[in-house]
This record gives sequence, structure tokens and C-alpha cells, in this order.
Amino acid sequence: MHRTNAAAYSLMVMILMAPTVYADDPCLGDEEKKAASTRSAALHKAEQAGQSAARFVAYLQIMADDCIDRYDKNALGKAKDNLATLGRDLAKAAEAKGALYSAGPVRADGQTSAFQYYEAIGDHQEANRVLLKAVQVKSEDLRLFETVWTIDNGRYGAVDLTTGSRQPYSSPPAFRQELAKVASMNADRLMKAEEKDAQGLTGNIGELGKASTQSIEKLRSASLWMKYLSGGDKPARDRAEQRGDTIMKRPDPTFTQGQAMMYYDFADSSKGKDMAAQIKKKGEESQRAMEKAGESMKGMFSQKSEAEQKQFNKKKADLEKELGF
Repeated sequence: MHRTNAAAYSLMVMILMAPTVYADDPCLGDEEKKAASTRSAALHKAEQAGQSAARFVAYLQIMADDCIDRYDKNALGKAKDNLATLGRDLAKAAEAKGALYSAGPVRADGQTSAFQYYEAIGDHQEANRVLLKAVQVKSEDLRLFETVWTIDNGRYGAVDLTTGSRQPYSSPPAFRQELAKVASMNADRLMKAEEKDAQGLTGNIGELGKASTQSIEKLRSASLWMKYLSGGDKPARDRAEQRGDTIMKRPDPTFTQGQAMMYYDFADSSKGKDMAAQIKKKGEESQRAMEKAGESMKGMFSQKSEAEQKQFNKKKADLEKELGF
């Protein structure tokens, strides 16, 4: 009798506890079940159609679903076993076609770059390799370079199995060193091209205008690349100051100091600030001289007007007298 009571009591406890267990499980809601079902169906459809890219996307979505194991352990197992291998195969195929880098996410239609496939499976080493390859193919594309330079932002390493946490990922120094070579190459190219443009700074006014526009443009572009080098863009700014000095040595500085100022401003040179102060001072002096001259002219016209009015009045009086008025 005692045993019967104990068994009944245990059964009652299990029944009472069951709703609590289900209530505490966030994966047992209708929405979670529907989402898991949708992902399982997407995988099945991709498998039936033989669509590798769509199957890869389905694997990614399944791996990101914390509740999928409650409803489709088979799908989760497939994703774990095949995601990395399939991702590498797709990445190699994309690389062979020249699709090295793209900013968008992995797409089910296969329009995805090798970088995105490698990044999706967490293979940052291979992702970096194709990034460097992309930069070398488009070595003068500054926007692409800037994106690659900051690629580690938001990256994380593998999950720590003991803690479940992920640490931010940092690319090895060799990655940045290779990128720095590209930046240095572009800076050198632009600085050499600028030397040819600068030859026109000593020509006539027309040549000066064209040469200075092209020269400062190249110095500014070189500066953008130099910012990724250890020495910064000081060489570009130093040369800009030299170009300003060259223009100021011309025999016509009154007409060409604007071009010199452009170089000094870019170089952040004190010469530009001094020149601006001098120009402002001369402008103020000219303004005062013009105002003074204006007042003098106004007084002269006023005196002349008074004299003319008196002469007019005299002639009028003489005429009235002559006519007997």
C-alpha cells in the first residue's frame, strides 16, 4: 500500500511539473514552430531542386534557429555536417568566375562572392586571401581598399565550447602589411604624376591654372592613400607648401596668389594663414580708401550742385527782369 501511494504521488508530481517545463521553453510557441517548419521546407525544396546556393542559405538559416532541434533534428544534423564543405565549394566556384568581393549577404540565387561564402562559414583566413586578391585586381579603387582595411569591424572568432562566448577577430599583421603595400604603391604613383603637372606652375597664367588644378587634385588623392601608412600624409602636405612657394616667386603674385593659397590651405601651412591675414588687411584698407574717396566725391558733387543752383537762380532773375516780371 505504501508503494502504491508513493508511485501515485510521483506521478502526480510529474503531471504538475509538466506544464511548468513547457511554459519555460521559448521554442514551443506557435511562431517558433512555424519558423522551424518554414526552414525545414526550404531545405527540402533546395535539395529536391539540386540548388547548391539555396541549400547553403537554408543551412545558414537552420544553424541560426535555436529552436530547430525541437522540430527537425535531421535538418540540423545536415546543416552541421555540410555547411562548411558546401560553403568552400561555392566559394571556389565564385572565385573561379572572378566574383571575389561583394558587400551584400549570401544569396539563394548564387549571386554571391567568394568572400561572403568564406565569411559565412567563419573561415576568415580564406576570406582575407580573396580580399587581398580583390584589392590587387582593383588596386586603384580607394573605396574598396577602405572597406577591406576595416573588414575586422564586427568580426568574431569561433565559439568557445567551454563558455559559449565569441571573441572579436583580428586579422594577422601580414594582412595589413599587404594592404599597406597597395597604399604605398598608389601614393607613389600619384606623387610622380604630380611632378609632371607641377612643371606648368611656372608657365603663363593659363598654364598655371590647369597645372595647379591637376597638381592639387593628385596631392589630395595621394594624401588619402598615405593616411594608411605609418608616416601619414606629411609628404603630400610638405610638397603642397613647396608648390605654394613656387607660385609666390612668380613675377605676378597679385594675380596668382589665389593658387598659392590653395596649396597652403591644403598643407595647413602658417604661410597660408599669414597670406590670408595680409589679404584681409589690404582689403580693409582698400575699403576704407574707397569709402573716403566716395565721401570726397560726394562733397565735391554737393558743392558743384550748390554753385549750379545759384547760377541757375541768377539767370532766372535776370530773365524775369528783362521780361518785365
